[in-house]
Formats: sequence, structure tokens, C-alpha cells
Amino acid sequence: MAITISDTEPRVQYTATSGQTSFSVPFEFFTTADIKVFNGTTLLSYNASPSSASQYSVTGAGVSGGGSITLGGGATLNDVITISRDLAVARSTDFPTSGAFQIDSLNTELDKIIAMIQQVERDLKFSPKAAATTANTYNLTFPNLVANKFLTVNSGGTALEFTQDVTNVNTVAGIASDISAVSAIASNVTSVANIASNVTAVANDSADIGAVAGVATEIGILGTSDVVADLAILGTSAIVTDMDLLATSANVTAMGHLGTSANVTAMGLLGTSAVVTDLDILGTSANVTAMGHLGTSANVTAMGLLGNSTTIADMALLGTSDCVADMALLANSDVIADMALLATTDVIADMNTLATTDIVSDLNTLATTDIVNDLNQLATSDFVSDLNAIEGIKTNITTVADNISGVNSFADRYRVGSSDPSSSLDAGDLSFNTSLNVLKYYNGSSWQSIGANTDETSKVSSNDTTAGYLNGKLVAGTNITLTENNNGSNETLTITASDNSIPFAIALGG
Repeated sequence: MAITISDTEPRVQYTATSGQTSFSVPFEFFTTADIKVFNGTTLLSYNASPSSASQYSVTGAGVSGGGSITLGGGATLNDVITISRDLAVARSTDFPTSGAFQIDSLNTELDKIIAMIQQVERDLKFSPKAAATTANTYNLTFPNLVANKFLTVNSGGTALEFTQDVTNVNTVAGIASDISAVSAIASNVTSVANIASNVTAVANDSADIGAVAGVATEIGILGTSDVVADLAILGTSAIVTDMDLLATSANVTAMGHLGTSANVTAMGLLGTSAVVTDLDILGTSANVTAMGHLGTSANVTAMGLLGNSTTIADMALLGTSDCVADMALLANSDVIADMALLATTDVIADMNTLATTDIVSDLNTLATTDIVNDLNQLATSDFVSDLNAIEGIKTNITTVADNISGVNSFADRYRVGSSDPSSSLDAGDLSFNTSLNVLKYYNGSSWQSIGANTDETSKVSSNDTTAGYLNGKLVAGTNITLTENNNGSNETLTITASDNSIPFAIALGG
């Protein structure tokens, strides 16, 4: 089985189209067992007559140039089909020590050796290896496997070892976002490191800083522009002078009068929360503005209108029992619920749909005189009678419907017309010719008359091969003769065989 082994990698991979079954094998192989086929990572099985997509057949074994494989069912779109040669690394034959030298056997063995070398070359391509230009001489030996450890190079760079724990790496991976965040503020971290002594000093004074923080609100108030301005005003010469005046004996006496129980009580009332609240409300800008508006001529006029007779009359009507009752009905739960339903998005959408030009147009069309007349016509006694009549024969209608194929067949078989039909003809068709008043049948090639009439349409021609009837009597055809006497009342029927032998005659009465 010597074949040419081409310089082709003994492995090929395809991305299947939807339903694809056939795939080329571009490298040589010796037997079907040398081929391995995978769909993804699943090894498929060989079968000379594959019945599903998990089985394949092979052609081209022992042929130069390769062959093909065929799946028993169509592949799914984008399935990855891998085909490789997996020749057993073994020698299956041996050369005899004497006798004729078997050149074919030698070629086969050499071919298999080359094929095995190609497989090793292919496997090396899928294995890690050093570059041809590397400066190191590896010759490394893998250490014994250790659970949950990464394979790394030792500190001397001379050997491999399993030392780095997978758990530690997973822990670092779990805080990857935190590490990224710290990395993003690396310059800030450096700045803080440069003032480490200051940070320590602040930490030592944390109690004092906390105390200040506790009165931060008050400190903030003292620092506002209004407080600063008020303190500045209190320090002016005019204020200082006024305070000196308040300290004179006359003013002290006057303020003493303010301290009597009556005045204290009155001022106490002014200070109650209710009065203060009311005064605050009245003093708001909105209320001041509103009270100003009440004094405008327009509002005065409006309030005057509220007092005129017409307005009083309208308000009186609203107070009547009927209006009150109607408003009470509108306020009951059912009406409110119904109005709420009418206000839903779906109802509004439906009402908008009913208001569209097309719907309005259709409703207007239904209201036209013709439509109304048609509806009135449907309601007449005659039409109702017709419907009742149809109701009475509905059993017959059902029978016809159940046998519609037979009805259609009869309509195809029997026709009536002024001339013989010339299309859709089948042997056995019947036709009544109204021009000749003759019933005919179609014999497969021409129309033939049926009946015992004396006119030309029913006469038997001289080339008929069988006897016919004329005026209710048997008439002659080929090999059949009729002899009529002078008065036409008696006839003799003579039948002769096709070879003119054994003739016989029968006398027929008129």
C-alpha cells in the first residue's frame, strides 16, 4: 500500500455551515481507523453507514492526496469539526531474512514512519517550547505536583517550583477594585506620607478638635455677616452715647414704671406664642402683599358684585333641594367610580379611536339611505319567508353538502347545449344536444347518439363493426347483413364469420 506522503500537517479544522455533512481530509492516511473526528471536544464514532451527526464514514484510505469524511446528519451552524490522523506508533510488518526483497512493503513502512514523524511534529506545535534563539538551556524537570500551588521559577532562575498559594492570589483578586482605587490616588498617598509628622500631631490633639467641633454651629453663627455687622453697630459712638443716656436717673425711673405688674402683664401677653405666631403670619411678605391687593379698586368692585341681587339669586339656586340632591348623587361612590373608569387611559384611548375620521366615516356610511334601505329590506316579510323556507330544507342542503363531490362529478359528466362539448372530455360523458334533440355519450374519441329514432342522427353507418338498432329493429354492420322482403314487414339476419366461414341466417318477423 505504498502512497505518497505529502508535506501536509495531519490535522485540519473547519467551522461548519448549517446542515453541512461533508468535510475534506487533505492529508494521506492508511486505514479508516487512522482518522479521528471531533465536534468541539466530543470524539465522534466511525460507521460505514452513519445514521446521525455523531457518526461519520470515511473515503480515501490508502490514496495519495487524502479523502473526505461524511457525517450521518447535518452539523449545526458554527460547529467546530477537527479531523486528525492518529496512526499507531508501531511496526506491523517485518522483512524476511532471505528471498525476494519486498519493495512495496518497504515503501509502506517508510510511508508510515514519515506519517508518525508528522504526527510528532504536529503534537510539538501544540506543546510549550523554547524559541530557537533563546539564551537559556532549559533541560528543566517538573517538580512533583502540589495542591493549590502555582508553578513558578525559583529565585535563582534555575528551576521550577510550586510555592505560590492559590488562596493568596484569589484574595488579592477579590480586592482588585480597591487596589485600583489606591493606585488612582497614588500621588495623594505620597503627599500624606510626606506630612506624616503633622498627621501624628493632629491625632494627638483629637480631643480638643472634637470639643471645637461640638460648638461648630455656634461658631458658624458668630461668623455670619449679619452677626458681625450687628456687633460692629453696637460699637459705634452713637450706640455708646445712647446707652449712656439710658443710664441717667430719669430714664432709670421711666424704665421702672415699665416694670409695674400691669405693664409687665400687658407685655407678657404680647409675648405669648399665639400672638407672636399671628404677628409673624401677618408680617410675611405674601400676606402684606395680599392685604394690599384687597384694597385695589378691582377687588373692591368684585366684592361689591358678590353682594348684588343676581349673584345672591344664583347662590340661592345652588342651595335648592334639587341642586343639593343632584350634587349628592354626583358625590356617591358609584358615580365617582364610574367617572374614574371613564378617565382611565384605556377608555380615553378607545373614545379617541371612536372619534377618528375613519370610524366617523364608517358610522356615516352605515347611516346612508342605501344601507338603511338594505337593512329594511332584510326585515321584510318576503325575506323572512325565504329564510324560513331555507330553514325547512336545511336537511336537504346538508345532504347535498355531504355529497358535494358526487354533485360536482355529475355536473362534470352530464352537460346540455346546442352543440357537442369539445373540452374536458372523458369516456362515458353524457350530453344532450338541444339543436338535434338527441342524447349522446362520449366513447373516448367521439360523441355517439343514444336512442331508437328514425332520423339521420341515429342511423348506423355502413362501416360499423357491430349491429345497431333502427326504428326499434336490429340493423346491419360488418359481417352482419339484413335482407328485407318487398313489403318491409319481414327481414332475414345473416351473420358471417370474419373468414366467411359458417354463415347462418335467422328469419325475423316484421
